[in-house]
Amino acid sequence: MAATVIDGKEFAARVRGQVATHVTRLKDDHGITPGLAVVLVGEDPASQVYVRSKGKMTVEVGMKSVEHKLDADTSEDALLTLIEQLNNDPEIHGILVQLPLPQHLNEDLVINSIDPAKDVDGFHVSNVGLLGTGQKSMVPCTPLGCLMMLRDHHGSISGMDAVVIGRSNIVGKPMAQLLLNDSATVTIAHSRTKDLADVVRRADIVVAAVGRPELVQGDWMKKGATVIDVGINRLDAPEKGEGKTRLVGDVDYESCAAVAGAITPVPGGVGPMTIACLLANTITACCRANGLAEPEGLTA
Repeated sequence: MAATVIDGKEFAARVRGQVATHVTRLKDDHGITPGLAVVLVGEDPASQVYVRSKGKMTVEVGMKSVEHKLDADTSEDALLTLIEQLNNDPEIHGILVQLPLPQHLNEDLVINSIDPAKDVDGFHVSNVGLLGTGQKSMVPCTPLGCLMMLRDHHGSISGMDAVVIGRSNIVGKPMAQLLLNDSATVTIAHSRTKDLADVVRRADIVVAAVGRPELVQGDWMKKGATVIDVGINRLDAPEKGEGKTRLVGDVDYESCAAVAGAITPVPGGVGPMTIACLLANTITACCRANGLAEPEGLTA
């Protein structure tokens, strides 16, 4: 029996609808409009597309969208000054500095200059520590989206065996912590794990975020497992024409879908959830800043 396809586009649209409802309530009941500020340094094409998409969706759900586009040679002092201004702006509830930054800028210094309460990317060292100790924090968007989809599919993941393939600070480590916080039994594996296939075969839940195209094979899967594929890799696709490419995940979709109980596709799985969770985090930050109840179903 073929795996259930977890439709990230549909799920993300549902999350954005929930966010829009909360924005309307905040405006009508409290006179508050959540504000998201995005800072883009330089002209990286992929970052420009991503920032435009964020701005469009922020406006669509009724939030205030502010974009600061800085030259690639912007000094560190100038960038830190802007972040401090946004930290002190009561109309801005979420701040996101688009990565990667130009090489002359210290990413850690810049990220850790953001007010942790406004760090809607969840990358500030304070939020990392709070998440790691099971306390209230801002949670990185991609792992939060994965967790939402797992909760939606399973109801509860308590007691399930989960393997996270990948140990990045952006996905792997926070994903493992979120699963632990939901009482799953978690193994963190990575590209150097001995007999990775055997480790994966024990898992009820597999989250692949290792950055290696189609690494995870169907014969690695436990029958009925849920597979969340975070990978986005571009491969040559000569069958589509010269210079054409195709997107694939870290999972070999066809072979894994034949064994798994549920699986996310690439594209159209985890990807759409990232911006949806950025908007959800902005609502959460806004509610916390104003001493209001956090939106149910949109937080970890």
